[in-house]
Amino acid sequence: MAAAVRGAEELGLLERLLGLPGGNKYGVQGERQVPVLQTNNGPGLTGLMTIAAHLVRQARKDQLLGSTAEEKAVVQQWLEYRVTRVNGGSSKDDTRTILKDLNMHLEDKVYLAGNIFTLADILMYYGLHHIMVDLTVQEKEKYLNVSRWFNHIQHYPGVRQHLSNVVFLKNRLYTNAH
Repeated sequence: MAAAVRGAEELGLLERLLGLPGGNKYGVQGERQVPVLQTNNGPGLTGLMTIAAHLVRQARKDQLLGSTAEEKAVVQQWLEYRVTRVNGGSSKDDTRTILKDLNMHLEDKVYLAGNIFTLADILMYYGLHHIMVDLTVQEKEKYLNVSRWFNHIQHYPGVRQHLSNVVFLKNRLYTNAH
């Protein structure tokens, strides 16, 4: 089973993607390993969504949080889903439900927030990477919309970084032509 990208590592990937200089000190707290950002000027920030949104604003890439009120709400919705469902789900049934939910949502969308690439796509990609790596070809085909979206996101400039490339192509040994 592939190791999950968690907390500090995920935030480090986001920092590099956003072009931030790095050097932030991350820790985790509690049983659920909630990420914490130690700041120089003030109290630390706690929680994946809070820290990620802070980094996006620090990089002056607010468009990743959505442009309209509706887009911002949808981005927030998927960030909450990521933290509550993807991080919380550990059983096979949880994984199937998550993939099914995403597959239905992505049926007529390029990105989670519709037609724009957002922080929700980035963090969902990082959260699902360890799951997608372990899916069989048949499972990837079953969740075709998730596979299409995931493959698109992993090829988005700067997103994948050192994470392994998840292969979606299936070589056909036989054709249906007679």
